[in-house]
Amino acid sequence: MPDYAIETEEGAPARLVCGVDEAGRGPLAGPVVAAAVIIDMSNCPDGLNDSKKLDAPRREELFAALANCAEIGVGIASVEEIDEINILHATMLAMTRAVASLPRAPHVALIDGNRCPQGLACSSRAVIGGDALALSIAAASIAAKVTRDRLMHELANAHPGYGFERHMGYGTPQHLDALSRLGATPAHRRSFAPIRKILSPGLDEGLDIVSSESVNLLIQKNY
Repeated sequence: MPDYAIETEEGAPARLVCGVDEAGRGPLAGPVVAAAVIIDMSNCPDGLNDSKKLDAPRREELFAALANCAEIGVGIASVEEIDEINILHATMLAMTRAVASLPRAPHVALIDGNRCPQGLACSSRAVIGGDALALSIAAASIAAKVTRDRLMHELANAHPGYGFERHMGYGTPQHLDALSRLGATPAHRRSFAPIRKILSPGLDEGLDIVSSESVNLLIQKNY
């Protein structure tokens, strides 16, 4: 289970330390969403953990609890931005926006992964596997995942027939079948190989289809 040790190493609670994580790097549709969270250890909900280890109802429950006892910032990079600057840079942009949207500017940002966004207005530290190590990053993973899932449900209502509410935009066979029948929507990432292939059938590159057996794991891991 994650704990508060890394935050303490960075001076918390005397210094404001936020955890940062993202959801939605791998899907074929929808934005990438990042969250930054400063938790109050004197009022921290029990059960905070890496979002991929929690089911959807538990993530919703914890997100509601965090809204009442933590400072949360959310940053979003749109499909258009993903296509323009690529998914890696769009993810870094979403993280930067998340930190900037916190009610109070943190002194340190703990970033899940092996690299930190450039241009943060605070110091930063990359933490590989941080959502399973640091409570604030675990909280951010929950906030990012719940926020993005809600956005995908909205896209499902706007674009019926694609099943966004089930696969959250991942390249499942069902999603690719809908694409072949209905075509791409404005919510689809045209820079991703499967969408390029559908829009330009003459391309030689293959479809990076995610098997039905593995897609749920990918969704849980926020890839």
